[in-house]
Amino acid sequence: MNMTFRCLVVRKSAHGGFSRAVEERTVSDLPAGEVLLRIEWSSLNYKDALSATGHPGVSKTFPHVPGIDAAGTIAESSDPRFKPGDKAIVTGFDFGAGRWGGYSELARVPADWVVPLPAGLSPREAMIYGTAGFTAGMSLETIEAHDIRPAAGPIIVTGASGGVGSIAVALLAKAEYEVEAATGKQSAHELLSRLGAKRILARDDVRDTSSRPLLAARWAGAIDTVGGEILATVIRSTRNGGCVTCCGLTAGPDLPLTVYPFILRGVQLIGIESGYYPRAKRIALWQKLAGPWKPGNLDQFVSQTVGLNELEPAIQAILKGQITGRVLVKIA
Repeated sequence: MNMTFRCLVVRKSAHGGFSRAVEERTVSDLPAGEVLLRIEWSSLNYKDALSATGHPGVSKTFPHVPGIDAAGTIAESSDPRFKPGDKAIVTGFDFGAGRWGGYSELARVPADWVVPLPAGLSPREAMIYGTAGFTAGMSLETIEAHDIRPAAGPIIVTGASGGVGSIAVALLAKAEYEVEAATGKQSAHELLSRLGAKRILARDDVRDTSSRPLLAARWAGAIDTVGGEILATVIRSTRNGGCVTCCGLTAGPDLPLTVYPFILRGVQLIGIESGYYPRAKRIALWQKLAGPWKPGNLDQFVSQTVGLNELEPAIQAILKGQITGRVLVKIA
């Protein structure tokens, strides 16, 4: 295959600045891998915006094609698990971070990174979930694994208007948990209510800057997407035996608290890292997201759909915290 295709390329200048442009490349430009995927849909995550703007903690080698999510049709495969025409998903591992990613009409990847598209999901729906939805699913899976059932009490979701948070609200509600959603965006309240939040809290309602080691026990568990003082407040406010998952740091990387919630209430803090989740568990979780956990209308999470040439404003908006829900990227 010697065809040309389009992709978004991030380049670093000799002076250290970064530029982004849609370019034409050929298949010979792609890295090695057993599977060639013709990408139909991708999505925009905060990590993608960091990669696209040259954040050294995400991408270090340039020129680079970002995009940590992709779904489409397999064009070629040297691995017998896949054949041309199969629908597939690629998320996680080094895709779109250290390696050529999903903002491209073609991508070549290791076969172990590829997940068959489960029945019940289209490539577009898979990218409405993307890494954000998969992370939300991992968080729910963790809460269930720690035996936190709906009868135990309310679950708080922080950063609830974002990609992970909004899907987490819907997944928890579908599983019949009482969901409290914390957001700094007044404009997101109607959406969060529609997704199943029983109570919506302002950001300051879950930020206690006092030095008290424990606060009144409010929640049986939490899905935190922001970190910082908000995560510390949530941990100090979690009931005995509660489980708090953590997957983000938009409110800061520091965690100002003592060990008291852990040794006096038995609170468990579990980090959620979706990049290297084992493949067998990854496939099983995607099947849950396509089946019993699937919300009735995935389109309600989509705030906008853009093409490769329209990514720049969305990248700047997500870096400024101005995005609610999910941004879909139409590739093919």
